[in-house]
Amino acid sequence: MAAVIDLEGVVVQRGQSLLLHDLTWRVDEADRWVVIGPNGAGKTTLLSILAAQMHPTRGRVSLLGDQLGLVDVFELRPRIGVTSSAIAERIPRGEAVRDIVVSASYSVLGRWRESYASVDYQRAGELMAQLRVDHLADRTFGTLSEGERKRVQIARALMTDPELLLLDEPAAGLDLTGREALVGTLSDICLDAYAPATVLVTHHIEEIPEGITHALLLRQGGVTAAGPIHEVLTDETLSRTFDLPLSITYDEGRWSARAKRPPRAAESD
Repeated sequence: MAAVIDLEGVVVQRGQSLLLHDLTWRVDEADRWVVIGPNGAGKTTLLSILAAQMHPTRGRVSLLGDQLGLVDVFELRPRIGVTSSAIAERIPRGEAVRDIVVSASYSVLGRWRESYASVDYQRAGELMAQLRVDHLADRTFGTLSEGERKRVQIARALMTDPELLLLDEPAAGLDLTGREALVGTLSDICLDAYAPATVLVTHHIEEIPEGITHALLLRQGGVTAAGPIHEVLTDETLSRTFDLPLSITYDEGRWSARAKRPPRAAESD
């Protein structure tokens, strides 16, 4: 099976700070990964590398069969679908949902003078229906709820039929209803055999959708554990990653975590 992501000995250094160190990691076509870690673990830096937006200080990065430093990133980036809060901030608030989705064909945020074929609008319509935002096609981005904006971004990320899908904290800022609705949608994508290889970044294991197959745990720029999700998400590995005694449970396809309570002192007579 071909590697969609292949990292070997990756180091990212800024001044005296190591944002990532000695990261070796492989993602295959059928994989669905979640990347978990506390603030400052290196998740955002890793995602920037995977989106071909950053080069490592040292090490080898191969994305979709091409090595960073030896490939035109402007040809590589359209093959990678990305959702993030940074992209959301750049979307014009007055842009119609339909145009936000279809304009991904030209890798632009907001319509200008480019023209689109009927097949482009057809695909945009299918994706909006899949993400359950087709009824919002004529609404502007600024009038949407946070949950609706997340769905529109995912539809946009899928517009170019990417070979790799990167989801940066897609449930951040959502209330319970919005989170659960989005996690259900992400489950549909992850369980779809024809969906692209997926990497989802989150702080919270409660946001892991059904269908995720592997987990990568990061702490202070290094790997705590990596591999099949049921082998990696354990009390021991999560506690070490977050430097907090944790109890992990798995029920009906969903994960949850809570801090372990210290044993109570025995009551005296």
